[in-house]
Amino acid sequence: MAGFWGKRKRDALEQAQDADLAKRAGTALVAADERVRVTTDELLFAEAELGHDATAELGAALAAVKQHLGEAFRLNQLNFDEIPDTAEELRTRNARIVQLSEWAEDLLDEQTAALADRIAKARRAPEIIAGVRADVARLRNRIPHARETIERLAARYAPEALAQVDANPAEADQLLGFAEHGAGVAERRREAGQREQANLALEAATESVRRAATLLDAVETFEVEALRAESTLAAIVEDSRGDLVVAQQEPPSPGVTTAMADLRVALAALPAAGINTDPFALLTRLRDANTALDAAIAAARERAARPIPPIEHVHHAIDDADRQLAVARDVIAGHRGWIGADARTRLAEAERVRIDLDQFLGSSAATVAVIGEDHREQAMAMARRAASLAGEALQLAKRDIDSSRPPQGPDQWGGGYGGGRRGGGNDLMGGILGGLVIGSVLDGIFD
Repeated sequence: MAGFWGKRKRDALEQAQDADLAKRAGTALVAADERVRVTTDELLFAEAELGHDATAELGAALAAVKQHLGEAFRLNQLNFDEIPDTAEELRTRNARIVQLSEWAEDLLDEQTAALADRIAKARRAPEIIAGVRADVARLRNRIPHARETIERLAARYAPEALAQVDANPAEADQLLGFAEHGAGVAERRREAGQREQANLALEAATESVRRAATLLDAVETFEVEALRAESTLAAIVEDSRGDLVVAQQEPPSPGVTTAMADLRVALAALPAAGINTDPFALLTRLRDANTALDAAIAAARERAARPIPPIEHVHHAIDDADRQLAVARDVIAGHRGWIGADARTRLAEAERVRIDLDQFLGSSAATVAVIGEDHREQAMAMARRAASLAGEALQLAKRDIDSSRPPQGPDQWGGGYGGGRRGGGNDLMGGILGGLVIGSVLDGIFD
């Protein structure tokens, strides 16, 4: 009995949900149809204001919406024909109707919103034209002052400093003339009903006014920035002279010496008072030289905090690496069939590090006579890394050889118990490894 009542409740719930979906489908279909009618009127107005090309996307969207809404109306008609339908068929149709109707409204909202600003601007075209003409008159009054500013700046700064603004007044005057002409064209095209051309001309006029204002503002901004650059330059000159005094007390270093010389050249290049200069170029050059000296001093202090390896120690490390590599190569090459991937990998990595060492020093590390102090620590680390990898390769090779040899016994390689040499391979490897260990110890005496 409980199952019967539970089924009735579920059926009643599904019927209520289906009825609500059917109601939503009808409401959405009506709303979408009304949106199409409103958008059709908006499209006609937009074409009149903006032209056909500007509204082509809205027209295409409206055509697509009408086509898909036709499908929605056909589905809705099937819900009321004389052929009986199942609840699932009705549910599927109504869901599709809701989907198509909501999609139609979303698409039309998106397209009309994209044109809203342009339509509003087109409606305000007379007001905008009047604003363009007012801006042209206002900016023209600023041109004489801008020219006077350029003349005043020319008496103080070098021509290369003024190159970025000296033509601004003339360019602004040309842009304002173009803007005035564009406003007249927009007005005439609008009166002739050529709204699309009128809008293009008005947009060009508006942009010309904006560019002219930017050029005139740049003249005023240049004067302020030039004064600021001169003030900053004086501060950096004083700071640079103090840095030179400090640098003379630092530990000697080629980098510091070069940076000090460059900074002195930059200071000596400063023109005397009363000479037209380019404060921006001088400031950039002096700032770069000052920054380079600071970096060189920092590097020299860091290098002084740790000892520089003697050149002899570096050569010993390189020799040890070459010896370790030579032995590892010979052993692996002589027992190729017995050597596994681990030993070969260590040897390949050791050889790569050794090649990198040659490239780092710019020539063969085995024959290089002079290694700069800045490169010695890195060169020694690379040499020791190569030697370590070669030693690992040799140890792994010994392991592979030992595991590949048969156990010692009668009639084996040792010549029997008590006869001949026993463990010849082990004796050979032990001698090689012992020699390498002794060599490393002797080299360590010099480290």
